[in-house]
Amino acid sequence: MRCQSVAEVKATLDALGPVLPGSISKQWNVCGKPGCGCKDPKNPKRHGPYYQLSFTVGGRSSTLFLKPQEVALARQYVRRHRRFRELNAELVAAYVALARRVGVAALGKAQ
Repeated sequence: MRCQSVAEVKATLDALGPVLPGSISKQWNVCGKPGCGCKDPKNPKRHGPYYQLSFTVGGRSSTLFLKPQEVALARQYVRRHRRFRELNAELVAAYVALARRVGVAALGKAQ
């Protein structure tokens, strides 16, 4: 990987689009209705699938239920979040390289 400039990394970040942290899981549930097919002892047919995005933001864990038509887009946003984290590390490295070249005091002017 070549060392990108601060401006290049910022441009890539800007073009990235929406991101979502976390992971997506598929779940099936058993309801509370007596006699429902989901509780059949021989051939249970659970309700679902239900899709859930689990994530942590600001130190707090949370979940978000997804509609079936949102799952593909949510997966794309989760992949983008991984790329966002990589780019964030590249941005820090670019700033460090720039600080070594021009000095810390000149960072705000020399991007």
